[in-house]
This record gives sequence, C-alpha cells and structure tokens, in this order.
Amino acid sequence: MDDEERRSRLGAAGRLAFFPARAAARASRAPLEAAAGEHLVPEVSRLVDRALAGTLPEDIAGSVVEHHVLERMVAKLAETGELDRAVEKALASARTKELTDRIVRSDQVRDAIREIVAGPEVRAALTQQTTGLIDELAAEIRERAVRLDDKVQRAVARRSRAPGAAGIVTRALAFAVDAFLIVATFTVLSGFVALISSLVGTLRPAWLVGLLLAGSGALVAGGYLVFFWSVAGRTPGMQLLGLRVRGPGGSPPSVGRAIVRTLGTWIAIVPFFAGYLPILFDRRGRGLPDFLAGTDVVYDPRTGE
Repeated sequence: MDDEERRSRLGAAGRLAFFPARAAARASRAPLEAAAGEHLVPEVSRLVDRALAGTLPEDIAGSVVEHHVLERMVAKLAETGELDRAVEKALASARTKELTDRIVRSDQVRDAIREIVAGPEVRAALTQQTTGLIDELAAEIRERAVRLDDKVQRAVARRSRAPGAAGIVTRALAFAVDAFLIVATFTVLSGFVALISSLVGTLRPAWLVGLLLAGSGALVAGGYLVFFWSVAGRTPGMQLLGLRVRGPGGSPPSVGRAIVRTLGTWIAIVPFFAGYLPILFDRRGRGLPDFLAGTDVVYDPRTGE
C-alpha cells in the first residue's frame, strides 16, 4: 500500500497525525548535513589518503592485471562498437590534428628520424635492397638477350650454335655498355687534362690538339679492353650480360691475345661492324676479333645462364 492510498484512507486526520514526525525530520536534516560536512568528510578524506599512501593502489593494479580487467573492457567496447566510434571521434578532433602536427614538426621527431635513417641497419637494408634490385634487373636483361640470340640465330643462319657460345644480341648489348663506359672515362680524363691546360696555357696548333685527343681516346679504349680481358676475362659490359672471353685453354686470354683482339675489334668496327657478322654463321659464335686472337665468347655459367 503506497502513501497515496494511505493518505486517502486516513484523510485529513491521518495527515495531521503524521505532521509532527515530518516536521521533526525536516528540522533534524540541516544539523546532520552540517555535522557530516564538519566531521565525516574530513575523516573520510584522511582514510582515503592513508589508503592511497599504502599498498592499496598496487594491490588494485595487481588485481586489474590478474583478472584481465582492461582486456575485458576493451573487448567489450570493441564488441559493442564503442571503441571504434571513440577512436574515430578522437582522430577527427581538431585538437588531435593539431597535436599530431606539433609532434611531427618537433625537433625531437626530426632528430629521431635522422638518427634512424643514418643507422647502420637502415643503410644495410637499403644497400641489400638496391643490390637485389640491380641483380634482378641484370638477370632479366640477360634472359631476354639470350632469347633474342636464339631467335636471331634461327631466323638468319637457321642453325644452332655450340652449347654455351654467346649470340650476337648479347654481345652487342655488352659492347654498347662498354662503349658508354669508355666514353665516360675518356670524358672525365679529358676534363682533367683541360683543367690543367687552362692553368699552363692552351696547346697549339689545333691539329695537334685533335691528334692528341684521338690518340688518347684510342689509348683509353684499348687499355680498357686489354686490361679487363686479360685480367678478368670479361669487361663490365660482359659481366652485366653474363659473358666471358676465354683463350684456347679456357682461361682469360693473355695480354698479347688481348692486344690482338683489341686490334681486331677496331678492324671489325670500321666497315659498319661487318667484322661481327660471322658470329651469326660460325657454330662457335666467333667474330673477326676471335678468329685473329684465337678466343671464344661464351655465356658465363656463374651468372646462371
């Protein structure tokens, strides 16, 4: 039975009978509130301060960890979707964007990025990736060049070469790379000589300058070819395309053979590279320089061809 029913039954007499108790309760509320504010609140504050100064925070933290409270809360928030909404709201906040910009533009972050980039681990990783990319690119070039060798051989000569004998496409690409490197080397040396000449005086007459330039160019190219053929059995261009030049015994040609082969190269180039046409018809893929020097150009098995 609620108060309304009770009041309806008792009527005015009942309300009059309960009036003293209500008045007493209202009169005693103010002193109780004043006493609580004066005595109870400070005492509770001291108890809380004493509890926090003890091991209670550590105990609570241990219980939270032990019972996986945070994980359960996060899981529940994620399950209800509240976590996603809270994160999206935080990310969309203008304050978050401002704070992110301040962090990114701070000197501490820039110093940290410089330190990370300059670290040996990053340099090693970049070097490894660059080397791997170059190796993959070179392997792809070699593979396509070898396929073109076979296509050109079948289309022109209609006969196969000896196993391992290099074709004309691969050799042409290797020669182009070497020609570029020879020109680059000669350009650097010419610039150095020009700098010295500007300091000591210009050479005269003009025909002498042209003769010296032509002679030095031939000397640089010849030295380039003789050095790499006799020492390593391959030039940088041949290394890139997976080729190797070898003498009668299978080893790199001697200095003498390398010189003869270089002279044969100049002779083969002069009539519009006609000296290399025998590569298409000779079973061992030999051109005029190879016939003169007694050498062969083969695919280098160490490159995977």
